[in-house]
Amino acid sequence: MVVFGVVGLVVLGLDQLTKVLALQHLTPGEPVNVIGSLLKFNLIRNPGAAFSLGSDFTPVISAIQIIVAIGVVWLSRKLGSVGWAVAFGFLFGGAVGNITDRIFREPSPFHGHVVDFLQTPHWAIFNVADMAVTSAAILLVIQTLRGIKLDGTKDVGKK
Repeated sequence: MVVFGVVGLVVLGLDQLTKVLALQHLTPGEPVNVIGSLLKFNLIRNPGAAFSLGSDFTPVISAIQIIVAIGVVWLSRKLGSVGWAVAFGFLFGGAVGNITDRIFREPSPFHGHVVDFLQTPHWAIFNVADMAVTSAAILLVIQTLRGIKLDGTKDVGKK
């Protein structure tokens, strides 16, 4: 539980801090090259999910993210593996980071736009919360493929 909580809070804190800095120092429509064309800071406010899909369903997306965050906390009581704890921490911190935007940012509660500012070639503009959720998904797959259950025990027959 401690690993889950620390990872989740660190992700949430980094996400919100970087969004505040992006809003203070970046101007929408004026990208800044950070590492040539490999990484740019490019501020947008995203009303939808990944790739701005579902922009008309922001309250539904918010509700789904809240359910995911509650489910992660509920399941975290059974964690017996550091890998699962880190994955759940990433998932929780990332989900709550974007939920916070949807609830508290303009234009209105549960219709708020998520602050995105990281851009790589041929990909959607994203933020730290998005990176955490993606990392969580990868870790969840790895733990599953390794046969490690949520409680830390290993499936018989898996190496």
